[in-house]
Amino acid sequence: MRALLALEDGTCFHGESFGAQKARCGEICFNTSMTGYQEVLTDPSYRGQIVAMTYPLIGNYGINPLDNESREPHVRGFVIEELCATPSNWRSTESLPDYLRRHGIPGIEGIDTRALTKKLRTAGAMRAILATGEISDDEAVARASASPPMVGMDYVKEVSTEESFEWDPESRISREWTIPNEAGESDPTNEDGGNVFKDLPGADKHVVAYDFGVKYNILRRLRQEGFRVTVVNSRTPAQDVLAMKPDGVFLSNGPGDPAALDYIHKEIAVLINKMPIFAICLGHQILGHAAGGKTFKLKFGHRGGNQPVQDLRSGKVAITSQNHGFAVDADSLPAGVEVTHINLNDQTVEGLRLKDYPVFSVQYHPEAAPGPNDARYFFSEFAKLIDAAR
Repeated sequence: MRALLALEDGTCFHGESFGAQKARCGEICFNTSMTGYQEVLTDPSYRGQIVAMTYPLIGNYGINPLDNESREPHVRGFVIEELCATPSNWRSTESLPDYLRRHGIPGIEGIDTRALTKKLRTAGAMRAILATGEISDDEAVARASASPPMVGMDYVKEVSTEESFEWDPESRISREWTIPNEAGESDPTNEDGGNVFKDLPGADKHVVAYDFGVKYNILRRLRQEGFRVTVVNSRTPAQDVLAMKPDGVFLSNGPGDPAALDYIHKEIAVLINKMPIFAICLGHQILGHAAGGKTFKLKFGHRGGNQPVQDLRSGKVAITSQNHGFAVDADSLPAGVEVTHINLNDQTVEGLRLKDYPVFSVQYHPEAAPGPNDARYFFSEFAKLIDAAR
């Protein structure tokens, strides 16, 4: 079936439909990762967005439930150049088209994703519609132009957990996947379809994780580092968190405009001088606001697994996994906040530290999923910060 991707500036791309047969609007953005399309689809940070993958062949290893980053996919639409509808991987349980169809998400293939990416890099992120069936270019452009912009949108309320819960109380779903040789096993076990996992350490530290749209792999990494994790709703008052008497607080990733979350900023501001805090992505931007700074919208965002970031304290450079369309304004930060990391492509803020409190954040994703894993050490840094605070 015919499919159409129309941008608010009048640009139209025609291709073939896969997935659900419907029309959905959202902000169009691109991701430069070569692998990890399932993690992209299920990352809550993509709520309200149509995602285009720059890597040309997508779907070749299918879908498997162990690699989901949340309970459901969150993208409004999926744009690729070439679809592999017959996956070949022993872990696959479903094809990409079947998965999107089951969740009501439209996809389009057969368009020039290079041209689309160049358009977005030049003109910036914009509103779009991905539609199937009979719809004219003019009608599609009009519907895209009438859809809400990303600026000012609070999508956190749509993705945050309604009820608090303990993450992985049985110490099972956080185990790290490995191959038999590394696990010291002669043969793969039949557990979980033949997957083999490393044992978890004990959990001797308690952290409260604010769920702004948290990825499962963040929670897995926290548990792998020895944390017992209580996940709470984004609207949880600071006093309720303090009543739990945790050793630290974690602020997660999530979707939408951080400036629209003033009800969250004020609660995090209360916690800043109370205990160690570690924040990632949207959590980093929320921390920036809570500490007295501001954020702004990037032209086309940072999304992919190849973003170079420099630690200004050591000079070291890491290749990082990122997914964000807003950034902290360095010039807005008060004297008590230090910029610790910058993006080497555009010099935007990638890390913060509060000089007087055990509080730090990074804009990127040290938990990866998919890789690279250059920045994984931040979870152990958080553990050391808590040990020192004790």
